[in-house]
Amino acid sequence: MNDINVLIACEESQTVCKAFRRRGFNAYSCDLQYCSGGCPEWHIQGDVTQLLNGKTFFVTMDGAYHVIDEWDLIIAHPPCTYLTVTGNRWFNVERYGVKALKRIDERQKAIAFFMLFVNAECEHIVIENPVGVMSTEWKKPNQIIQPYYFGEPFEKKTCLWVKGLPLLKSTNIVNPEPRIYFKSGKSMPAWYCKASNKKSADRSKERSKTFSGIAVAMAEQWGDYLINLKNESEV
Repeated sequence: MNDINVLIACEESQTVCKAFRRRGFNAYSCDLQYCSGGCPEWHIQGDVTQLLNGKTFFVTMDGAYHVIDEWDLIIAHPPCTYLTVTGNRWFNVERYGVKALKRIDERQKAIAFFMLFVNAECEHIVIENPVGVMSTEWKKPNQIIQPYYFGEPFEKKTCLWVKGLPLLKSTNIVNPEPRIYFKSGKSMPAWYCKASNKKSADRSKERSKTFSGIAVAMAEQWGDYLINLKNESEV
């Protein structure tokens, strides 16, 4: 285990956390929900905003007490429900009235939450989200990736805002599975469509999970970058 501290914010699946752990990093996932990744000893169930600036302590779900002076890397997956452009039609006040006004209020809260990660006291930060309003509310992402760039045959356009790190390089480009087409002429990735059959909470979890190929690339590329920085500083 190296002494590089990594916080994976808003991650109950622990996919990214476990990828960093497998490479020897002192990584923790944090979410309001119980972790579904099976490693409660690496999961903080609680409010991540209290942890962002380091100099903090917390208790993981196994009851162990931890003290962190600073985070070397924060990777954040803030909720996208009110940030994604796919739901823009529901913000039409003339058509949806009070419901639209409530959604506008929720969007402003979501934007403020997103910006907490932007302004966190950490030299290396990555924020992940679908294509959404943050491209105009803040700035365009540094890069947009797809799971099929990393050996996973699926489509899920993902924006990355990257601070203090190199951009991710594709590792194994494959063909994504065929899309499902509807009578309207619209289409949808098959895996995303299949998730529609699940209950609302499970559907949301399934669609928000990071694909393992991306998680591995993050741990390998950004992890090695941090190790090299640390080694150079110790010379």
